[in-house]
Amino acid sequence: MDLREYLRIIRRDWILILATTLVGLFVGGSISVLTKPTYTAETQLFVAISNSGSAQELQQGNTFSQARVQSYVKTVGSPLVLQPAIDSLGLDTTPEALSSRVKATTDLNTVLITISVSDQSPVQAAATAQAVANSLITTIDVLESPKNGGSSPVTLSIIKPATAPTEPSAPNTRLNLVIALLGGFAAGLITALLRSALDVRIRGEADLRRVTDLPLLGGISFDQDATKKPLITQALAQSPRNESFRQLRTNLQFANVAGKAKSVLVTSSLPGEGKSTTATNLAIALAQAGQSVCLIDADLRRPMVGEYLGLERNAGLTTALLGALDVNDLLQPWGEDNLYVLTSGQIPPNPSELLGSEAMQNLLAQVEESFDAVIIDAPPLLPVTDAAVLSQLVGGVVLVIGTQKVRQHDVEKSLGALELVDAAVLGVVLNRLPSKGPDAYSYSYYSSDETVQARRALTQKSNPSKNVDRHPVQPMLIGETRAPGRFPSTGL
Repeated sequence: MDLREYLRIIRRDWILILATTLVGLFVGGSISVLTKPTYTAETQLFVAISNSGSAQELQQGNTFSQARVQSYVKTVGSPLVLQPAIDSLGLDTTPEALSSRVKATTDLNTVLITISVSDQSPVQAAATAQAVANSLITTIDVLESPKNGGSSPVTLSIIKPATAPTEPSAPNTRLNLVIALLGGFAAGLITALLRSALDVRIRGEADLRRVTDLPLLGGISFDQDATKKPLITQALAQSPRNESFRQLRTNLQFANVAGKAKSVLVTSSLPGEGKSTTATNLAIALAQAGQSVCLIDADLRRPMVGEYLGLERNAGLTTALLGALDVNDLLQPWGEDNLYVLTSGQIPPNPSELLGSEAMQNLLAQVEESFDAVIIDAPPLLPVTDAAVLSQLVGGVVLVIGTQKVRQHDVEKSLGALELVDAAVLGVVLNRLPSKGPDAYSYSYYSSDETVQARRALTQKSNPSKNVDRHPVQPMLIGETRAPGRFPSTGL
């Protein structure tokens, strides 16, 4: 996984990372607010050895003091030192409990002992530290006194009396917030990485490339209005959705540069990925480019083309396959362009047998002779075998992948099924892509719907007799001529 992949994951799950960071910040702040403040008071002692003052004795005394200081530090936490301090202050505690709040340290190669005491009261902390220091002085004087009498050769002196602190030593609000902020961010980042590693759904082109190297013919952005208005003719001519299908039309031409795939089968791995709307809008886009197009609804289990286009479905493909009527009598014209639709007809009990029959092969040969392009909407590959059977009779197959819905292993199974029957897969189409973010297919510079509507209103106001959107001008494909009824030399 390279740096760009990490950045893509962060861009994809930035809301999750931000949320965990804010939660961590809130937890750190809550801990700081709810924790009772603790004050720490310090006192410092100097350890000296009695001597005559000669240089040699001073050196020996200094070495002796440094060797003994470590023992004195350990002695601070003993009941021998703490009990007298408790008694002098009248504290209601035990030496064991007090030792957890008392800390004695010394720096290397010094004879200084620092005693620090923590308490919820700053005055009590200072008083306890001073009492412990005084008790240590008395205790060491007793321990170091000669058994045969005389004074102790070691003298401890307080060089820094304990004072009541003005600021609490804990909680450290600033440190807590920084740690909580970094911890929340790290937790969010780890969660995002784990989510990306465990999530096998296809979200964009990067995920698609883990499965296949087939050409990406186009990306269709998710449009909330597409559920109610699935056709591109129901949107403005310059909308991103219209441009996506024009781009798909052009890329399909280059994918079929040899011109062998005059009939194209559009299918998907699972239901609900948008293959019917893709097939229908692709046929409309081809017809808008001046081609004669036949759209066949070969989904004999859940036909949707007739519903999208508002056409009669009871007589159609199954009617022709059973020989009840000729296909020419069943084709229904749609729209102002040269688009004809063969709906599904009555749903049969044996769709796979009908679609793989010789009658279906003859029907496809007949419509291929009459039209420049034939677009076939087929059932999904994984639930039934209809699409795999039908893919052997067409010139090429386009696999529609619904992002956020289908998983990588589903696409692998679908491609394996097509490979098993030796189908000619022209490429894939990513549907339901986000319009923004790391998984967006492309950036659009086309006008938004509001801008186009404003321009339309301004144009109609200045020239009411002119309807600028009635016959939108469609861009010509490379190598395309405007002669009616002919598609470019590629065969599509």
